[in-house]
Amino acid sequence: MAQQFEPLIIGFTCNWCSYRAADSAGSMRLKYPPNIRLIRLMCSGRIDTTFVLQAFANGADAVLISGCHPGDCHYVEQNYKAQSRFLLMRRMIAQMGIEPQRLQLLWASAAEGTIFAAEVTKMIEEIRKLGPLNWKGGQLSAVSHQRSAIAEVAV
Repeated sequence: MAQQFEPLIIGFTCNWCSYRAADSAGSMRLKYPPNIRLIRLMCSGRIDTTFVLQAFANGADAVLISGCHPGDCHYVEQNYKAQSRFLLMRRMIAQMGIEPQRLQLLWASAAEGTIFAAEVTKMIEEIRKLGPLNWKGGQLSAVSHQRSAIAEVAV
Protein backbone atom coordinates (compact mmCIF):
# COMPACT_ATOMS: atom_id res chain seq x y z
CA MET A 1 0.00 0.00 0.00
CA ALA A 2 1.39 3.40 -1.01
CA GLN A 3 1.99 5.88 1.75
CA GLN A 4 0.05 9.17 1.49
CA PHE A 5 2.14 12.26 0.77
CA GLU A 6 2.30 14.57 3.81
CA PRO A 7 3.15 18.14 2.81
CA LEU A 8 5.19 20.53 4.91
CA ILE A 9 3.64 23.99 5.10
CA ILE A 10 5.29 27.05 6.58
CA GLY A 11 2.83 29.58 7.98
CA PHE A 12 3.84 33.19 8.56
CA THR A 13 1.30 34.52 11.04
CA CYS A 14 0.55 37.92 12.52
CA ASN A 15 1.21 38.09 16.27
CA TRP A 16 -2.03 39.91 17.04
CA CYS A 17 -4.60 37.96 15.06
CA SER A 18 -3.77 34.83 13.10
CA TYR A 19 -1.17 33.43 15.53
CA ARG A 20 -3.76 33.87 18.27
CA ALA A 21 -6.38 32.25 16.03
CA ALA A 22 -4.11 29.20 15.80
CA ASP A 23 -3.70 29.28 19.58
CA SER A 24 -7.47 29.62 19.96
CA ALA A 25 -7.97 26.57 17.72
CA GLY A 26 -5.69 24.64 20.05
CA SER A 27 -7.50 25.89 23.13
CA MET A 28 -10.82 24.79 21.62
CA ARG A 29 -9.22 21.40 20.84
CA LEU A 30 -10.00 21.77 17.17
CA LYS A 31 -8.14 19.24 15.10
CA TYR A 32 -6.18 20.08 12.00
CA PRO A 33 -3.25 18.20 10.47
CA PRO A 34 0.15 18.86 12.09
CA ASN A 35 1.73 19.61 8.70
CA ILE A 36 2.01 23.35 9.30
CA ARG A 37 4.89 25.06 11.12
CA LEU A 38 3.97 28.53 12.31
CA ILE A 39 6.38 31.44 12.36
CA ARG A 40 5.10 34.45 14.25
CA LEU A 41 5.68 37.90 12.78
CA MET A 42 4.60 41.07 14.54
CA CYS A 43 2.47 41.86 11.49
CA SER A 44 1.65 40.22 8.17
CA GLY A 45 2.95 43.45 6.61
CA ARG A 46 6.41 42.31 7.77
CA ILE A 47 6.42 39.44 5.26
CA ASP A 48 9.34 39.61 2.88
CA THR A 49 9.74 37.82 -0.44
CA THR A 50 12.97 36.23 0.79
CA PHE A 51 11.09 34.57 3.69
CA VAL A 52 8.82 32.83 1.21
CA LEU A 53 11.61 31.87 -1.19
CA GLN A 54 13.73 30.52 1.68
CA ALA A 55 10.80 28.41 2.88
CA PHE A 56 10.43 26.84 -0.57
CA ALA A 57 14.19 26.43 -1.01
CA ASN A 58 14.45 24.70 2.38
CA GLY A 59 11.82 22.08 1.57
CA ALA A 60 8.39 23.59 2.22
CA ASP A 61 5.69 22.29 -0.10
CA ALA A 62 3.58 25.39 0.49
CA VAL A 63 3.54 28.70 2.35
CA LEU A 64 0.66 30.38 4.16
CA ILE A 65 0.64 34.09 4.97
CA SER A 66 -1.97 34.98 7.55
CA GLY A 67 -2.93 38.20 9.29
CA CYS A 68 -5.65 40.48 10.59
CA HIS A 69 -8.66 41.25 8.42
CA PRO A 70 -8.19 44.28 6.15
CA GLY A 71 -9.18 47.37 8.12
CA ASP A 72 -8.41 45.71 11.48
CA CYS A 73 -4.60 45.79 11.40
CA HIS A 74 -2.88 46.80 14.64
CA TYR A 75 -0.39 48.66 12.45
CA VAL A 76 -3.09 50.58 10.55
CA GLU A 77 -2.75 49.44 6.92
CA GLN A 78 0.13 46.97 6.90
CA ASN A 79 -2.08 44.01 5.98
CA TYR A 80 -2.85 45.82 2.71
CA LYS A 81 0.91 45.84 2.13
CA ALA A 82 0.96 42.10 2.84
CA GLN A 83 -1.84 41.57 0.34
CA SER A 84 0.02 43.50 -2.37
CA ARG A 85 3.20 41.53 -1.71
CA PHE A 86 1.25 38.28 -1.74
CA LEU A 87 -0.16 39.03 -5.21
CA LEU A 88 3.30 39.92 -6.52
CA MET A 89 4.87 36.82 -4.95
CA ARG A 90 2.25 34.56 -6.53
CA ARG A 91 3.10 35.89 -9.98
CA MET A 92 6.81 35.63 -9.24
CA ILE A 93 6.76 32.02 -8.04
CA ALA A 94 4.65 31.03 -11.07
CA GLN A 95 7.42 32.42 -13.28
CA MET A 96 9.92 30.39 -11.26
CA GLY A 97 8.03 27.15 -11.91
CA ILE A 98 6.11 26.86 -8.62
CA GLU A 99 2.33 26.43 -8.76
CA PRO A 100 0.73 29.66 -7.42
CA GLN A 101 -1.65 27.60 -5.24
CA ARG A 102 1.33 26.73 -3.07
CA LEU A 103 1.27 30.28 -1.69
CA GLN A 104 -1.94 31.23 0.09
CA LEU A 105 -3.26 34.18 2.08
CA LEU A 106 -5.66 33.91 5.03
CA TRP A 107 -7.27 36.64 7.09
CA ALA A 108 -8.18 35.36 10.58
CA SER A 109 -8.86 37.36 13.73
CA ALA A 110 -7.88 36.09 17.17
CA ALA A 111 -11.45 34.86 17.73
CA GLU A 112 -11.53 32.83 14.51
CA GLY A 113 -9.77 29.65 15.59
CA THR A 114 -12.45 27.59 13.88
CA ILE A 115 -11.86 29.37 10.57
CA PHE A 116 -8.08 29.07 10.95
CA ALA A 117 -8.27 25.30 11.57
CA ALA A 118 -10.71 24.76 8.68
CA GLU A 119 -8.65 26.80 6.20
CA VAL A 120 -5.38 25.12 7.17
CA THR A 121 -7.01 21.70 6.78
CA LYS A 122 -8.37 22.72 3.37
CA MET A 123 -4.95 24.02 2.29
CA ILE A 124 -3.20 20.81 3.35
CA GLU A 125 -5.69 18.76 1.30
CA GLU A 126 -5.09 20.98 -1.75
CA ILE A 127 -1.32 20.57 -1.42
CA ARG A 128 -1.66 16.80 -0.99
CA LYS A 129 -3.43 16.72 -4.36
CA LEU A 130 -0.65 18.78 -5.96
CA GLY A 131 1.99 16.44 -4.56
CA PRO A 132 5.49 17.30 -3.38
CA LEU A 133 7.10 20.49 -4.63
CA ASN A 134 9.52 19.47 -7.34
CA TRP A 135 11.65 22.60 -7.43
CA LYS A 136 15.37 22.66 -6.94
CA GLY A 137 15.62 26.31 -5.94
CA GLY A 138 18.27 27.09 -8.54
CA GLN A 139 16.62 30.39 -9.24
CA LEU A 140 16.73 31.22 -5.53
CA SER A 141 20.51 31.08 -5.41
CA ALA A 142 20.63 33.44 -8.38
CA VAL A 143 18.14 35.78 -6.68
CA SER A 144 20.11 35.68 -3.41
CA HIS A 145 23.35 36.37 -5.27
CA GLN A 146 21.79 39.33 -7.10
CA ARG A 147 20.32 40.66 -3.86
CA SER A 148 23.67 40.52 -2.04
CA ALA A 149 25.40 42.16 -5.02
CA ILE A 150 22.84 44.95 -4.93
CA ALA A 151 23.32 45.32 -1.17
CA GLU A 152 27.11 45.62 -1.64
CA VAL A 153 26.68 48.32 -4.28
CA ALA A 154 24.23 50.20 -2.03
CA VAL A 155 26.75 50.30 0.84
